[in-house]
Amino acid sequence: MTNPTSQSRERWSGSLRALIIATLVVLPAVFLTAAVRAQDSPANKVLVFAASSLTDALGAVVRQYEKGSDDDIVLSFTSSSTLARQIESGAPADIYASADTLWMDYLEKRELIRADTRADLVSNRLVLIAPADSALAPVDMATHLPIAAMLGKGPLAMGDPAHVPAGIYGKQALTFLKVWSRVKAKVARAPDVRAALALVASGEAPLGVVYLTDARAENNVKIIGTFPKTSHAPIQYPLAITTASDNPGARPFYAFMLSREASDIFRRYSFITPY
Repeated sequence: MTNPTSQSRERWSGSLRALIIATLVVLPAVFLTAAVRAQDSPANKVLVFAASSLTDALGAVVRQYEKGSDDDIVLSFTSSSTLARQIESGAPADIYASADTLWMDYLEKRELIRADTRADLVSNRLVLIAPADSALAPVDMATHLPIAAMLGKGPLAMGDPAHVPAGIYGKQALTFLKVWSRVKAKVARAPDVRAALALVASGEAPLGVVYLTDARAENNVKIIGTFPKTSHAPIQYPLAITTASDNPGARPFYAFMLSREASDIFRRYSFITPY
């Protein structure tokens, strides 16, 4: 006679073996499905439109941020004016960082940024530069600027003062110093400040007007003078989230840009920060 307990053990043993086999079959499929889903779900992309003078510093800020975030921060750099007009035309930017208040005001008046997110990110100084191997000596910008004589027959490289913030500041400063009328015909109007920097670095222009941060980022130029703060409007970089953005990753990166950790990075690139 068969022992009922023995039969029960056999049934449980058989059931357990079946369960183990089923588990071994199902688990790889579960892991494979999860892996496929992960591959099918790329990182969330946050698109940041930023003034070209922020190129190096903001790139470093992004690298630091992405160490602790799954989001992919995508940066687009050119002049603040071009970026503002692209946003006006429907470009899908999540965050906008301008090199002046003018173009941020432009977007705010058109309700294309969230006014409650507008904040000052960093500030900058304006300098006069020459090629690193130039024989030109430093000048005291506050007392005397013989810029026409320094240029000779060469052009003065600067952002287009009709719309590029660095060029607008440059025109203000040169007008304040009473030399604009002597040099305006010689201005090489660059599409952004980095293009003006490149003209001087390559030796195509004997002088240029750029931001301090740009000059310090380029080994092939030297600073020969710093414009007085009173000669131009304050160089502020406002930051805001765009009205059209519904990206969940925009707010966290925006907050990081304004953090003390990001400020430390901006300072390393010679920007002036609130902290």
